Amino acid sequence: MTEPTTRPDAATSDLERVRSVAAEAHRFGYAMVENYRTLHAQAVDPADPRYVGGFGVYRHYSEPFTPQNTDIVTPNNDTPYSWLWLDLRTEPWVITVPAVDRYYIVPVHDLYTVYAGYVGSRTTGSGPGSYLVTGPGWDGTVPDSITGVIRASTDIVGSLTRTALVDHDVEGLKAVQHSYSVQPLSTYQQTPPPPLAPAVEWPAWDEQAASGLGFYDYLDHLLSLAPVLDEDREVRGRMATVGLDGTGRFASPALDEGTASAFAAGLQDSQRSLDEQAEHMTTSIGIFGTREEMAGRYDARNQGAKKGLYGLPPAEAWYGGWVVDAEGNHPVGSRGYTIHFSADELPKAQFFWSATLYTLPERLLSANPIDRYSIGDRTPGLRYGDDGSLTITVSHDAPHDEAARANWLPAPSGPFTVIIRAYGGDERIVEGRYTLPPLTPVPGEGGEG
Repeated sequence: MTEPTTRPDAATSDLERVRSVAAEAHRFGYAMVENYRTLHAQAVDPADPRYVGGFGVYRHYSEPFTPQNTDIVTPNNDTPYSWLWLDLRTEPWVITVPAVDRYYIVPVHDLYTVYAGYVGSRTTGSGPGSYLVTGPGWDGTVPDSITGVIRASTDIVGSLTRTALVDHDVEGLKAVQHSYSVQPLSTYQQTPPPPLAPAVEWPAWDEQAASGLGFYDYLDHLLSLAPVLDEDREVRGRMATVGLDGTGRFASPALDEGTASAFAAGLQDSQRSLDEQAEHMTTSIGIFGTREEMAGRYDARNQGAKKGLYGLPPAEAWYGGWVVDAEGNHPVGSRGYTIHFSADELPKAQFFWSATLYTLPERLLSANPIDRYSIGDRTPGLRYGDDGSLTITVSHDAPHDEAARANWLPAPSGPFTVIIRAYGGDERIVEGRYTLPPLTPVPGEGGEG
């Protein structure tokens, strides 16, 4: 009897390889596609209410966030945002800042959501300066008047700029925000501009498609704007074997049934792993940073994108919180909780700290009768203990006790999470040695909902 020329399991084996690479591709590109969701809304689609005006334009949000603001998950009320997107394909851009009398940061992230560099109070100081932002292929001469250079690994970058709101002075905040300026290098130098790069055919954003096989169509398009980095060469090579080669031509609707099923299975494998990792994360240590800090750490950057897109590294802003309460249950506002900080347990920060509550699964601010969405060391009227301790009450219903009401962080009746931020934390925070006290259920208030 003649042996078959192809083993019966060969096709199955090949589809298993496709499934494995598809999972790896999702793991590699999850943060990129999450980034594109915001990029498309803000810089590409004029019909979207979140549109900032295109590339090379700052859009400032000078009011604290409310539950009606849905531009970004886990927004904060400490440092109102200014959005900026830059296309560096034609030429570099120059960001100019004045002397700033408060905490601020202009972090520049690439398409991977990894930071190319920072301008701000902690890194470059409070003085004025002009900073050149370049793409990976630029090799021109840096003008003598440039204060510093930020070199990005992709030609499209963004900045979620933060500026501290001080004493509820919105007009003062606006003045600082509108003093930031951006311009192409040729305009800064008053020289003729170079020829424009070809227009990018940005794919329309479709939320349903992005959560399925359309994810890979978006990813391949974004890879066309992201030159292969040394640390990614092997995984990019494997992705190219299944059509994710960065040409922007990958089309999931054209896949045959077996290959489509393999891609779908790989996508689900990676999504499941991502969710499982998220369940156990309670700190921002290691999930945000520069290329040097994040090279090859795909799971870490994905958790950063999932937990708080465009979050900052701990030396700049530390993030911590509670996934479960002291009894191991997921917190719900109808239960009622306290967070007791001894004097030594309060976050030590150069600038300030805050605790902000978010609804789940939306991760947005929660509407409440006193319009308090965060609480921290700048909150007026907080009641500290005689020993310097602080007890925060987190509940849906207002506390009856006067001191507890002064320290009340209102919650929805359903699921929520609380995120702590410390700006310019001490060594314990930056090195990951600081731990939060437990989220303790109030006795007699019922069980998990």
